[in-house]
Amino acid sequence: MAATVTVKPSRGRWNEPVRIVVRALAPGQRVTLRASLRDERGALFRAHARYCADAGGELDLTRAPALGGSFAGLERMGLFWAQEPEKPFWRLLKRDVQTPFAVELEVLDGHEPELLLGRAVPERDFLGPGVRRQPVRVGQVRATLFLPPGPRPFPGIIDIYGVGGGLLEYRASLLAGHGFAILALAYYNFKDLPKKFNSINISYFEEALCYMLQYSQVPGIGLLGISVGADICLSMASFLKNVSATVSINGSGFSGNKAISYKENYVLPLGYDPRRIKVSFSGLLGIVDLMNDSVGGCENPSTIPMEKAQGPILFIVGQDDHNWRSESYAEIASERFQAHGKEKPQIISYPGTGHYIEPPYFPCCPASMNTLLKKPVIWSGDPRAHFKAQVDAWKQILNFFCTHLGGAQKAASLKL
Repeated sequence: MAATVTVKPSRGRWNEPVRIVVRALAPGQRVTLRASLRDERGALFRAHARYCADAGGELDLTRAPALGGSFAGLERMGLFWAQEPEKPFWRLLKRDVQTPFAVELEVLDGHEPELLLGRAVPERDFLGPGVRRQPVRVGQVRATLFLPPGPRPFPGIIDIYGVGGGLLEYRASLLAGHGFAILALAYYNFKDLPKKFNSINISYFEEALCYMLQYSQVPGIGLLGISVGADICLSMASFLKNVSATVSINGSGFSGNKAISYKENYVLPLGYDPRRIKVSFSGLLGIVDLMNDSVGGCENPSTIPMEKAQGPILFIVGQDDHNWRSESYAEIASERFQAHGKEKPQIISYPGTGHYIEPPYFPCCPASMNTLLKKPVIWSGDPRAHFKAQVDAWKQILNFFCTHLGGAQKAASLKL
């Protein structure tokens, strides 16, 4: 019997859920669904789950629970977020947002499957309808600008990733589909930028901020960063004008191992002690306690002076982050705000959630190569809890920027 596999929408945004339905099965037939995709470097990611068709021979993943496999229970998007790399310690990234991910879905007979019954290959885009992509090389700034459809101005956001280097665009391209002008900003190991991550001079990021102001409908810009990128955003909000709202995803709030400078302002590096690295039985490095202790708490001289920020700050925190202790650092940041007579910032903490909080439906990356240490390290995260955190965090980020930057009200009707 040939089964038909329907995916709606057959082509849509990566961060939007799909409905998967299998028809023309026998009543109660046991089947296995298998999903796979390859990234731009050929790395294979896969997930599978076992199901039973209903009395009418139909299997609808919005109603049918998985009976086991890569996940169990009612998880309509489980075949996406539960994918694991075939190559150990490989993180799923989208390196070219101008092409979609093609996700192969297969239906196989039985729970120890051999016979292929049906197949579909839906495509998941990273550029929404009408979103424009423009490489930026202005002054020192090296970036890519994403503009939503329609006449400008738009609320503007600068998007900064961590110490992996290069330029990642996929979060910015997806956000642009919600009515924001987004600048995905590189700061080392890209084009003619420095090849190594040596220091953080906020003057470079100020130039990017000035560039973005021409696209913004408000007299300020939003900042979005993860890991060290979050700390750069917190520094920009502390030292620069025209920053209206900042989101820190698993930032530390400290200068880390690199000094932060802006004109006469200088934040000393907290530093780290390599003797604190722990090696697991599998050879993975545990670096959660690598940084030196923040003696003095919120008044430590390596703390970014976040109390100087003009706009509100949202801290997105993974409670199981093993890059560093993000939850504790967010609490120290909150103490600093209060110690300087400011209101407590908003902190949203997610249990079971690791370091790389990505847009919805990216698989959890519990471990991968660390660019600076050049060895695999533990980022942690429970796949299901991490997935739920990513869905909620995406919604929280959109609502936060809509509230504080104005415009772009599409987020209010976001279907997650």
